[in-house]
Amino acid sequence: MSKRTEQISGTHQRIVDAAVTLHGSVGPARTTIAGIAEKAGVTRLTVYRHFPDDEALFSACSSHWLSQQQLPDPAVWSGHADPLDRLTVGLSDLYRFYRDGEAMLTRIHADWDALPQTHRTELESRNAYFRDVLLEPFSEPNGNPRLRATLSHGISFWTWRSLCHDNGLSNHDAVEIISTLITTAVGVPETSDPPRPENAGVR
Repeated sequence: MSKRTEQISGTHQRIVDAAVTLHGSVGPARTTIAGIAEKAGVTRLTVYRHFPDDEALFSACSSHWLSQQQLPDPAVWSGHADPLDRLTVGLSDLYRFYRDGEAMLTRIHADWDALPQTHRTELESRNAYFRDVLLEPFSEPNGNPRLRATLSHGISFWTWRSLCHDNGLSNHDAVEIISTLITTAVGVPETSDPPRPENAGVR
C-alpha cells in the first residue's frame, strides 16, 4: 500500500509540474489536458482521475508555483507608520515578487479571461488587500479617490512590467516614479529619506 501511495503521489506531482511548466511557457489559455498528459508521461484519463476539472488542476498548479516563491509580506509593510515609508517598502517588496516571477505572471495576466473565476476573484482580492495596506497610514485614505486610484495603478503587475520590462528601469527607479506620482498628483508631502529595504531585492 505504501508503494502504491508513493506511485499515486508521484504521478500527481508529475501532472502538477507539467501544468506549471506549460502555464509558464504557453499560458493557461493554450494549455490542454492532452499537452499536460504528454509532458507528464500519463494518459488524459489519468489526468482527469487526479483532477476532475480545470479549477482543481489550476488551483494545484497555482499553489505549487506560489510555494516556490518568496511572496510579498504586507505584515512587514504594516510595521512602517509613515505613509511614504510604507509605500516604498511595500512597492519594493511587490516589485521584487513581480520581477522574480515575471515569466509566469505575464502568462497568467495575459490569459486573464481563461482563468477560473475563483482564481480571478482571489487575485483581485489580494490586490485590493495590498492597496488597502498601503492606503491605511495616509490621512483620510478612503476619502481621496485620486490616491486610491493611483495606488491601484501602482500595485498593478502591468504597471511594473511597463516601467521595468518594457522600458528597462530598475525596481528602485519604478518605486521612486510611483511614489513621486502620488506626492505630486495627490498632494502628499515627501519624506526626506525614504527607506530602501535591505531584503527587497531591488534590481
